[in-house]
Amino acid sequence: MLKLITPLILTYNEDPNLERTLQQLTWAQKIIVIDSYSSDKTLEILNSYSQVHVFQQEFDTHTRQWNYGLEQVQSPWVLSLDADYILTNELISEIAALPIDGKIDGYFARFKYCVFGKPMRNSILPPRQVLFRKSKAKYIDDGHTQLLQMFGNSATLSAYIHHDDRKPLKRWLWAQERYMVLEVKKLLETPTSELSLGDRIRKQKIIAPFIILLYCLIIKGGILDGWHGCYYAFQRVLAEILLSIRLIEAEKFKT
Repeated sequence: MLKLITPLILTYNEDPNLERTLQQLTWAQKIIVIDSYSSDKTLEILNSYSQVHVFQQEFDTHTRQWNYGLEQVQSPWVLSLDADYILTNELISEIAALPIDGKIDGYFARFKYCVFGKPMRNSILPPRQVLFRKSKAKYIDDGHTQLLQMFGNSATLSAYIHHDDRKPLKRWLWAQERYMVLEVKKLLETPTSELSLGDRIRKQKIIAPFIILLYCLIIKGGILDGWHGCYYAFQRVLAEILLSIRLIEAEKFKT
């Protein structure tokens, strides 16, 4: 199965993360990377791997970048990865054993969020469809990010991907500011009946940060991970506070 898969990665200044991701993709015959004109050592790292093929395109939306990447893939299967997604050895073995001519057209993977390299017991990251037949999928917009639209049958893999982002706080805040503008647009323009439970809670601006703190530390057991779990919870609370501020701002300006 591995020979039928092309990993697809988006990059923009991913020097702190990229090496760890590529080290777990040495099995791939070809890796497609869509780079948004990185200015750090990202291209240097990419060029050190012979199977990596880099295509550069100015960033507009995640959806546009991913669909452009799909156009470059020639294999029947695609493994869609962020630059901070680390495949575990267990997941690689599981993918290798998948049937080539089965009835499944796409596979979801579950995540373990890492704080400074340590996997958390649980995270609030939902499973994402990362492995799929190219002919059965395309990306569409979904708030600040993208959603894979599948035309076929799906299943969920049992092993995990580690989400191990080690970019500095300054970069994280920069990304959150961009994301929140799009998230606010989604939350305000989508009918409440069409929003998920999580998104409906996020619209409750004052209580949402407190709910996410309780959810991360108690319900998800983050407190059992010590300071790593607290760091993760505080990060998620900060993201919700930024979103709440943006929502209040948007509603006031609207009136």
